[in-house]
Formats: sequence, structure tokens, C-alpha cells
Amino acid sequence: MSNQSLAGKTALITGGARRVGAAIARELHAAGANVAIHYRKSANDAESLAAELNTSRPRSALAVQADLLDIAKLPGLVEFTVRNFGALDVLVNNASTFHATPVGEITPAAWDDLLGTNLRAPLFLAQAAVPALRKSGGLIINIVDIHALRPLRNYTVYCTAKAGLHMLTRSLAKELGPEIRVNGIAPGPVLWPEGESDTSTRAKIIERTILKRMGTPADIARTALFFAAHAPFITGQILAVDGGRSVAW
Repeated sequence: MSNQSLAGKTALITGGARRVGAAIARELHAAGANVAIHYRKSANDAESLAAELNTSRPRSALAVQADLLDIAKLPGLVEFTVRNFGALDVLVNNASTFHATPVGEITPAAWDDLLGTNLRAPLFLAQAAVPALRKSGGLIINIVDIHALRPLRNYTVYCTAKAGLHMLTRSLAKELGPEIRVNGIAPGPVLWPEGESDTSTRAKIIERTILKRMGTPADIARTALFFAAHAPFITGQILAVDGGRSVAW
């Protein structure tokens, strides 16, 4: 695969300052893309990543702040990207919140947060990006989850949100084709939630994968590059990148 397979292209990555989002930003940038790195609170991480990428290719990366729960601000993310780089070719809806919501303890605030970040924001940001993506013949990549189809105990609201994102991916592909492709990536055990230290649970999760190991953010990033640069005849698909976890359930 060419190291410059995305030369001249531009990607907007939500939640791009850290973890999986940062890995995707680095991977697409290494393939030649300009990247707009969205963040909500991680300003230092976002600016540091942009500076790192600009060291290797000047004026190729920018950080942009927005609260994705504020729908009115989402068109501004697209406008910022197009104004600075001239176009938008790839939108990666990566930003996510993840926390437990046991039945009996579910609050409207938790519902609004989990559905807002994992489903509502991807829909309205995609809608805002449609005109630019139609011009470029672009792509939307949604970061879904294997638990969109296999519920995780105590995470009912999160799983519901990701199930909605799974269907949103397929629905948008049908509605936005042929000009715009829409695909999803469903990670399995790639990163543990921050602050999670239950080693016995981790061991059980890893044992349930076919490959008997964790994945890495780079595995997700390489899949995003595949969709962006090497899969022009694929749309409406959600690819599980999970070490076989969804098969061995």
C-alpha cells in the first residue's frame, strides 16, 4: 500500500486527540492526508498532536474544539475544515462516551450523554458534512462497537446507542450513495476504559477472543485507512476488528 495513498485528501476526526482517535489521525496523516483533529476538553493533547504532525509536513494538521452535544456547533467543524484545507474527503465519527448504566440507576442525563455522543452527534455531523463530501466523493467512517449487536451487562444505554450507530451507518450508506460511501468499524478489546483495573475481567475478555490477545489502536487505524484509501467498492458495511471475539461469543 502506498504511503501517500491519501495525498491531497482531508480528514476530520472527532475525538482525535487521544487513544484510538489519535491513532487514526496519525495513520491517515502518514498516508498523506491533512487532518482536522477535533477535541472537547483535551486541548493540550490535540495541540501537541497537531504540532507533531506539522513537524513532518507543515500546515497539514489543525486542532479544533467543539462540544458535540451542542448540535448547533457541528456545521462549524465542517466549515473550519473546508476553510483551512479546501475540502473534506473523510469524516471519522470516533468520539464516544462509555460508562455503566445499570437498570434502576439510569438517568435522563446519562441517556442524553451516551445517546448524544454515540448517535445524535454522528448523525448531525454527517448531515452537516454531506455537501462537502458530495463534492469530493468522500467517505464517512463510524466507530461502532461489537456490543452494538451483543449487549454488555450494565451498559444498556451505551449498547443501545451503538446499535443505533450500526443502523445509522447502513441507512446513510443507502441514502447517500453513490456519491458518498459510509462504513463502520466495530472494535473489540483494543483499549481498556480509563481507570479500569479489573485484571480478572480483562483476562476473561482476552480468553474469549479467538486470537487470545488484545488488539491495539493501530489495528483500528489501519482499518480506517483501508476504508479511506483502498476500498472504493465497499459501502454500508461494519467490519469487526476484534480478534474473533464476535465469532467466539
